[in-house]
Amino acid sequence: MRAILAGILVLMALIATAIAQQSKEAQIPTDSAIIKVDVELVSVLFSVRDKRGGLIANLSQDDFEVLEDGKEQPIRAFTRETDLPLTIGLLVDVSRSQENLIEIERRAAAQFFKHVLRPKDMAFLISFGHEAELLQDYTNSAKLLTAALEELRVDAQVGGLHPGPVPTASRPRGTILFDSVYLAANEKLKREVGRKTIVLITDGVDQGSRIKLREAIDTAHKSDTIIYSIYYVDWRAYGAFAPGDGDLRRMSEDTGGRVYRVERKYPLDVIFQELQQELRSQYSLAYSSTNPARDGGFRKIEIRPKNKDYRVQARKGYFAQPPAGSR
Repeated sequence: MRAILAGILVLMALIATAIAQQSKEAQIPTDSAIIKVDVELVSVLFSVRDKRGGLIANLSQDDFEVLEDGKEQPIRAFTRETDLPLTIGLLVDVSRSQENLIEIERRAAAQFFKHVLRPKDMAFLISFGHEAELLQDYTNSAKLLTAALEELRVDAQVGGLHPGPVPTASRPRGTILFDSVYLAANEKLKREVGRKTIVLITDGVDQGSRIKLREAIDTAHKSDTIIYSIYYVDWRAYGAFAPGDGDLRRMSEDTGGRVYRVERKYPLDVIFQELQQELRSQYSLAYSSTNPARDGGFRKIEIRPKNKDYRVQARKGYFAQPPAGSR
């Protein structure tokens, strides 16, 4: 009996070894094709709207063609991204001109986080005036984000009221809008994967940023981040000389986002509801570029819907950066 038992154990061990070896061989690619495809695929998130501005959420790959620098590209993958993990950076302007709006922003943003965050999503909160301050680092907790929103305070002193852990240039002045976008994209979002979004609440004024508008936009491109801007102006602070939303429009439209304008009939809480819907109604496509060069240059992307009544909202392009680790 002992001899039989020993034979069975030996046979089981041999079978287990053979299975493990087959599994190992199945996981090892015979060439570099798998890695090469991952490197060369260009991924683009986008939304589609009809003539009335309504979101279209039931389209397929056959409804689009994609062009890079004017040349049609082969689409390799196409999905709806309603459930792909989402990383959100909320950046709130706390300069003196926003003082009367902060309480409204707290309540609306708290509800936004409560409804938009799903189990695999993450968010962080930055306030900016003369300085940028990280009030809440990455978390999935709407409760922690709501608590951090209570820390929003007007930053109207040179040097900032509460210098935080997000690095800023020394001796800042004014409202560092562009610096804050750069910091969020480069320091917080660059190394993250999946869908990445910056949501700005501001009147669009930048005073004293060391980073220029173009550099802020380019940094968002390099981190694959979409910028949504909420243009919120306290008219009592500006009177007839209220700022425009031109800079916000450039940042948002270049990266595949859009600008929402808070108005009496279009309050902040309604805007957050619409933003939540848009973030859950995106498409994602990936294509293999016919241009193999990875020279760091900017490539223009155009996604064309075959239905002429539809409008695509997507980033303007990407930087063909060399693979990580290469010179």
